[in-house]
Amino acid sequence: MKVADFDYHLPEEFIAQTPAEKRDHSKLMVLDRNSEKIEHKIFHEVVDQLFPGDVLVINDTKVLPANLTGIKEEGSAKVEVLLARQLGLRKWECLVRPGKRLQVGSRVVFGEGEVIGTVLEKTETGEQIIEFEGDVFGYMHKQGEVPLPPYIAPDHDLDGRYQTVYAEKEGASAAPTAGLHFTPELLKKIEAKGVKIAHVTLHTGLATFKPVYVENVEEHKMYYESYEVPEETIEAIRSAKRVVAVGTTTVRTLESCWQRMLSTDMTTDQRVTGETNLFIYPGYEFKVVDAIITNFHFPRSTLLMMISAFAGKEFIFKAYQEAMSKGYRFFSFGDAMFIK
Repeated sequence: MKVADFDYHLPEEFIAQTPAEKRDHSKLMVLDRNSEKIEHKIFHEVVDQLFPGDVLVINDTKVLPANLTGIKEEGSAKVEVLLARQLGLRKWECLVRPGKRLQVGSRVVFGEGEVIGTVLEKTETGEQIIEFEGDVFGYMHKQGEVPLPPYIAPDHDLDGRYQTVYAEKEGASAAPTAGLHFTPELLKKIEAKGVKIAHVTLHTGLATFKPVYVENVEEHKMYYESYEVPEETIEAIRSAKRVVAVGTTTVRTLESCWQRMLSTDMTTDQRVTGETNLFIYPGYEFKVVDAIITNFHFPRSTLLMMISAFAGKEFIFKAYQEAMSKGYRFFSFGDAMFIK
C-alpha cells in the first residue's frame, strides 16, 4: 500500500486559519458507511445523530504552553524548543527550530537562567532529547506559548480556542481538534438525550506533527503517546449500544486499550494505562469504535489513513471532494464529519 495513494490536492483557501465564531456552528458532514449517503448539517445538530444507549467518548487531555524560546549558551543564538513528550522527571523529547544550532552537549538558557536545557541526544528522525534544570513546568506556564499548528498565521491570538471546553489533564503538545466543536450546552443536550459521556486521556505528541516519509504505508512507525482509560469508561463501553469516538486520538486510545485487554485476557473493569504507537490503516479490524467524529485531515497523513480504514478510502475521498465543492474548511480549526 503506497502513501501516495492517500494524497489529494487541497487549495490553500480551504485551510481554516481561525475557528468558527461559535464552536458548535461549524459545518458537519454526516457519512453513512453502509449506504454511502452524505448529508450536510451544522455541528450542533450532531445531537440528532446520537441515541439513548450510546457512549460518546472524549479525550480530556489539555495542551501545555510547551513552546519555549531560549538562547544558546554559547553564541547567544535564539532557539525555539517545543516540549513534545515527557520521558522522565526532567527529560523531554523536543522539536527544536532551527535544529542545526544545537549539538549533543549544547545548553539552552531560558529567561534569566530560571531553566537550562542540555541536549543529551539527537535522534535519527530529527527530535532532540533534552534534560532540564529548574522548574520547567512553572516557567512554561509563565512564558510558554500554546503550540498552534504551523499553518496558522502567527498574528492570530487563538490560544483559548485551541483547547476543548473539557480539557482537564495537562500533557499534550497538540489539541484533539475534533473536540473543539463542543460547547458545555451541547454536551448537556447530548446527556439529556440519554447518551453517556465518558472520558479517556491521550496526550497528543509527535505523532500529530510528523509527516509520513516512507513510500510504503506498512513501513511507517508511529511515535509512542501515553494514555489512560478509567474503569468507569471501560464499564460504560462494555454495556454501550454504540461507541462514538470524538477524534482520532480517542480512536487510538480505545483500540489500543481493547487490544491490550484482549491480549492479556483482562476480565475486570480496572483502569488501563500505558503507551501506544498503534498505527491504523486500511485492513485494520476495529474492535470497539462504532462511529467517529473527526475533522478533515492532511493529505498523506496517518489520520487520513485511519478514517479510510474505518469508512473505506474511496468513500472518504469522495466525501473530501464533496466537502471542497461545498466550501468546507479543513484541518484543526476547520469543519467536522460524523462517520457512522
